[in-house]
Amino acid sequence: MIISIASGKGGTGKTTVATNLAASMGPDVQVLDCDVEEPNAHLFLRPIIEEVQTITTPVPEVDMDKCNLCGKCGEICQFKAIVVIGDTVLPFHELCHSCGGCVMVCPEKAITEVGRELGVIERGRRNGIEFVHGRLRVGEAMSPPLIRKVREYARPDALTIIDAPPGTSCPVIASMKGANFILLVTEPTPFGLHDLKLAVGAVKILGIPCGLVINRSDIGNDEAWSYAREQDVPVLMEIPFDRRIAEAYSRGEMIVEAMPEWKEKFRGLYDRIEKLAA
Repeated sequence: MIISIASGKGGTGKTTVATNLAASMGPDVQVLDCDVEEPNAHLFLRPIIEEVQTITTPVPEVDMDKCNLCGKCGEICQFKAIVVIGDTVLPFHELCHSCGGCVMVCPEKAITEVGRELGVIERGRRNGIEFVHGRLRVGEAMSPPLIRKVREYARPDALTIIDAPPGTSCPVIASMKGANFILLVTEPTPFGLHDLKLAVGAVKILGIPCGLVINRSDIGNDEAWSYAREQDVPVLMEIPFDRRIAEAYSRGEMIVEAMPEWKEKFRGLYDRIEKLAA
């Protein structure tokens, strides 16, 4: 099963839920941290990194000795990542989505592909948990290709927990698409509710079963619960605004390490997810 843990905004507790759920489920669990712009699940899981791999994406390179300046490469590119200007062809690698269309339509076979670095993928383990995360190259704007590479490590025989990026844009969709269940994490604040509505809308478009965790549940108001009832999104867990949890977080400890009684609560969360995803 693949569970993608997401939220409409940052700071709601996605990583807290993802890491504690993984630590509560024992061996044969994977954590894929797809928040490649700012991964932080490793701060709590503290895996021993066993492998580092540089990830590249193909982008066009033009041999001007062969090019006849026909412009077909620019015509096919929806993202204007390659254009003909005067007597030269300019590829804009940062805009390229690596579809290969320009290579296919070039009548003179003047375009080949070279690799552009996206970032790195690091793999490791801790206490039977397999850990994979991506680190986007500084200055790189295209995170979905790296997220898809991280997701290629998902094993069909394991429970895979994805820590998605915040928001509802392309990186989040890349982290949620194809999951068996989406677990949304919110907080009972006006900002939390606003962004929860965006996240629920995105999940409904994808047509994936979902549920809700309300973090810091004893602050704010009850509008998050009311909205969940209106949208038929079940509230599967509430995490209180507890000083002991905050102190554990500040030390880089998981809730289930500092407060072992929470392990059963997270196992109960998984049981509820399993029933809803069936």
